Amino acid sequence: MVLHVVLVGRMGSGQTTLGRRLAAHLQRDFVDADAALEQITDRTIAEIFELDGEARFRDLEEDTFEELLEHHEPTVIASGGGIVLRSANRARLLRPEVTVVFLDAGPAFLASRVEGKPHRPLLLGHEPTREVLARLHDERAPLYAEVADITVAVEPFHDREEKPKRALARHIAALVADHEAQVTA
Repeated sequence: MVLHVVLVGRMGSGQTTLGRRLAAHLQRDFVDADAALEQITDRTIAEIFELDGEARFRDLEEDTFEELLEHHEPTVIASGGGIVLRSANRARLLRPEVTVVFLDAGPAFLASRVEGKPHRPLLLGHEPTREVLARLHDERAPLYAEVADITVAVEPFHDREEKPKRALARHIAALVADHEAQVTA
């Protein structure tokens, strides 16, 4: 059985940055699902949202995610924040060979990390960033909880650690190792 780790969470929670570090700790390949989608389509996420709409983006996201889970080598996958919106994706995340790590953080913390970033299409409207993130939290929190094997609160690491990303990656690697040992036992 090929074991994959998928990092889920709202934008700004650290899926990509922590995914790279986690992959190094676990000695696995790393793939950013959004970057893979952009490479496949030869367009940015923002362009897809703008030209084709969110529904088309979610179709492409679903297809890309399905492909990524077919890798024959254990892989760490950084998902986009909305990966849990589609039931087909949630079903894939619930497979026994997939360990899902939910990177949880509050809207204020996330806003401090993503505000003013032009590559975040859901933040390009007139609604304040913190309000968008609060709404996304309310909509998606139950879906993340549904698929998560492991939930990690990222804010405390940023509050108390000199090198929070390094500490988070080590912590998550240990949790993943324990979880996978139970799954394969």
